[in-house]
Amino acid sequence: MSEIKAPQLVLIDVDGTLVDSVPDLAFCIDQTMLQLGLAERGEDAVRLWVGNGVERLVHRAILNAADGEADEAQFAQALSIFWGLYQDNICVRSQLYDGVLDGLEYLKSKNYRLGCVTNKARAFTLPLIAELGIAGFFEVVVCGDDTERKKPDPMPLLRAAEQLQIEPGHALMLGDSKSDVQAARAAGFQIICMSYGYNHGEDIRRYDPDAVIDSMSELKDLI
Repeated sequence: MSEIKAPQLVLIDVDGTLVDSVPDLAFCIDQTMLQLGLAERGEDAVRLWVGNGVERLVHRAILNAADGEADEAQFAQALSIFWGLYQDNICVRSQLYDGVLDGLEYLKSKNYRLGCVTNKARAFTLPLIAELGIAGFFEVVVCGDDTERKKPDPMPLLRAAEQLQIEPGHALMLGDSKSDVQAARAAGFQIICMSYGYNHGEDIRRYDPDAVIDSMSELKDLI
């Protein structure tokens, strides 16, 4: 574990870090598959597939595999069905992870500036964090359709830091996946990862973040 320097800005991922959104995503994937005449994929499979945006998730669900590209026409049909379902199921089964509110309240009490950076589309991110009662913690929210490139590219992190006029060397990312680690390293941020979350079944320690914690309530012991 590296020493964590007190940051001026903390950017936090959404799915797999703040919110366990897989129950809603899995429901929508399973209903989409049924409408396509395919078998339900189940929550366990979806947990391994999330983290790279909905488009990749839908490809993986159609193929029932982590890699590959589905037939273009079938993918377009599936994506349309999924979007329609997810609009009505953004926050029916999703919930905050234990310790999230404690962690956010601690960060706010220390006057760290807070933002969200997620690969989830804005149309789904804003209702989700609002419904879960955490939207008010964040000064900036950068979503997957706000920038030309998504994480693991550093562009979304740098965009958020620029909007708040914070130098990358004074910023920290809190995430759960190798995409978060790669984006943070490329942006020049420190990176703390959650031990839970969505990292395709891999232990996040393999990607050497500066620290790994089991709950956001542990942030008080780090920064």
